[in-house]
Amino acid sequence: MQLSLQKLFENYLNKKSIFVNKDALTIKYTPYDIPHRDEQINLCAQILAPSLRMERPSNLFIYGKTGTGKTVTIKHVCSELEKVANDKNISLKVIYLNCKMRKVADTEYRLIAQLAREMGVDVPATGLPTDEVYNLFYKAVDDKELIILIILDEIDQLIKKTGDEILYNLTRINSELTKAKISIIGISNDITFKSNLDPRVRSSLNEEEIIFPPYDALQLKDILESRSKIAFVNGVVSEAVIAKCAAFAAREHGDARKALDLLRVAGELAERENCETILERHIDEADEKIETDQVVELIKGLPKQSLTVLYAILSMDKFNEENSENHTGLVYNLYKNLCLKAGLKNLTQRRVSDLINEFDMMGIITTKVISKGRYGRTKEIELNISKETSEKLSKIIEENLNI
Repeated sequence: MQLSLQKLFENYLNKKSIFVNKDALTIKYTPYDIPHRDEQINLCAQILAPSLRMERPSNLFIYGKTGTGKTVTIKHVCSELEKVANDKNISLKVIYLNCKMRKVADTEYRLIAQLAREMGVDVPATGLPTDEVYNLFYKAVDDKELIILIILDEIDQLIKKTGDEILYNLTRINSELTKAKISIIGISNDITFKSNLDPRVRSSLNEEEIIFPPYDALQLKDILESRSKIAFVNGVVSEAVIAKCAAFAAREHGDARKALDLLRVAGELAERENCETILERHIDEADEKIETDQVVELIKGLPKQSLTVLYAILSMDKFNEENSENHTGLVYNLYKNLCLKAGLKNLTQRRVSDLINEFDMMGIITTKVISKGRYGRTKEIELNISKETSEKLSKIIEENLNI
């Protein structure tokens, strides 16, 4: 077995790859050319330009669905801003934090500690009062005349975890600084994010807003063509493959990230088969693989009660062949029977309904409240995943629950 694996790895190393720069199809890649975002790039640049005169720019909030170019645009603008600042010997610092990252921004302490570390202060992971961590950050920031742009990506996730007090504290920092100046750049997929903030927090922001619209299929096609030239050997990707990839992603609210993921995974599948070009069927296979991987990742680590409810949802059609209506009552009955098999104490119907809502928010299902007249109301449930993904999840849950 070891010899055969060694041969496999040696063959892999000796084989000519169809990729030139796979990173060009990942989220970490910041291209110099960002198609169809000229308006947003110029707006961001105009809002942040005062920093080059050592003036504090307005706080900036950027909204748009996943994969609409928000992060790549602001990173590009700030990168160019830093280049000019360095050339002109202007004291400017950009700090980027993804608020979805665990142990970085899941508590107020960790976020401020990370900001302090970005300023060169050694802060322990735990142990200090939060006020002391703020003081360490203030001192490091106010050491000299400096403009600091703090980019908080997925800022809505930060507020969900820590509350909006942290945003108030960050926006009020400037009133305590004597030398440095700080501006906040927030990025969110949730366009209603700000409406849920405390009124005093909203008034302290004094921000500019930029909305990033979804890409259409033609725009996605341009993006894919641009990145594929960087990512692949010439001739690997055909027009038909790019068009199909763009059409699939346009179906997902114009998500460029999904389009790039599809092309990358399709390329990996083609390479495993020793194909010199990506075929259209590789896009289909990649679409199925990405969906399955994402959903499996979502359910990893869920408690047994949640898994039992999900298994009941996945089993609806099997136990409901005579009646096409899939609703919460059916799920609850299936759930109770599964609890008996798994040796679990069943939750109340209201709690199970809450768990169903969580799966709706994850995008695994879609629920719709319907009226039953004098019999009250119920929720109709529809699966948002393919049959293959559903079957794979069912097997994983069966092993987990031992049913």
